[in-house]
Amino acid sequence: MPPIPLDYETLRVIWWLLLGVLLIGFALTDGFDLGTAALLPIIGKTDAERRTVINTIGATWEGNQVWFILGGGAIFAAWPFVYAVSFSGFYLAMFLVLAALILRPVGFKYRSKKADAAWRNRWDWALFAGGFIPALVFGVAVGNVLAGAPFRLDSDLRTFFEGGLLGLFTPFTLLTGLLSVTMLVLHGAGWLSIKLERGVVHDRARQWGQAAALLSLLLFALGGLYIAYGDIGFRLAGVADPMGPSNPRLTGAVAAPGAWLDNFGHYPWMLIAPILGFAGPALSLIGIRSGRDLLVLAGSSLANVGIISTVGLSMFPFILPSSIDASSSLTVWNASSSPGTLFIMLLVTIVLLPIVLLYTAWAYKVMFGRVSEAESTMNPDFY
Repeated sequence: MPPIPLDYETLRVIWWLLLGVLLIGFALTDGFDLGTAALLPIIGKTDAERRTVINTIGATWEGNQVWFILGGGAIFAAWPFVYAVSFSGFYLAMFLVLAALILRPVGFKYRSKKADAAWRNRWDWALFAGGFIPALVFGVAVGNVLAGAPFRLDSDLRTFFEGGLLGLFTPFTLLTGLLSVTMLVLHGAGWLSIKLERGVVHDRARQWGQAAALLSLLLFALGGLYIAYGDIGFRLAGVADPMGPSNPRLTGAVAAPGAWLDNFGHYPWMLIAPILGFAGPALSLIGIRSGRDLLVLAGSSLANVGIISTVGLSMFPFILPSSIDASSSLTVWNASSSPGTLFIMLLVTIVLLPIVLLYTAWAYKVMFGRVSEAESTMNPDFY
């Protein structure tokens, strides 16, 4: 194989950034689908109103799920240790998410097959579960990543996970789970603000968006205080070798409460992330109260970018620390694939990712416009 023009350290950082891009892409696209589904039975009081809400995401929800698949694929290929530990250790939690996500396509396709109020109401609540449960569990997962997962690696790099499904739900992880829900509900409300015809359902969505924005600000602040003063945080023990082999046992780490704030002191430019995390919901509130619908969605999008980036930047170079054996923690420097694998994947990404983005932008442009109640009930192509 010819020499690779990028060194190992650079490739690792690039793929850490790309993983963040994929997670943010998932939150920005499928996030408003989840938020809209969570709002469905709350803001839609009649069958016609709920059909209108469903059809605001009816044309895009399937394509948006691709970001979820891309994120899992990127972890598998670029960070095999992270994939092995998280997908096996969090198996029951992921099964719960997948079971909830399966309700979405079934609900979309079957909800209106029978003109029966009870039948449709049950599917509406199934769609609610398909939005609320993944939003909650994703946030709980992020909380467990920050707090450290209960796994350890032996000398042969075999993984031992010493936790169960209920153990993932702690006061801190429930806080991060609720933050995820409010963040995505706000994003769903922002989407509905620009997609629903103005009227009673549009107003209800904005009211719930206002509540979600206020709760997002409160929960994000509480999460920051918990990290600053709680028993959460990790630091590298000694100096890591960014060019070294991918062997987690070669890079030591120690638990260090409050350490997740270190990077913001060393690199002040990183503070832009938490600033966006607070500014986004505030901007959405301004948009809601001033009647500027596009501003609501712009604010919710900034909230997603800021909150997710805050987690990634605060943890760097950690990706998945261990709460029971800090020396088994997985970092950017010790858990990646080989240089050749990362470089080949990067070439493929450089070619294909712009195509995906251009096609997505074109699809949204074609399907741009507000959805009306009359169109939802009369158009045979609608759900």
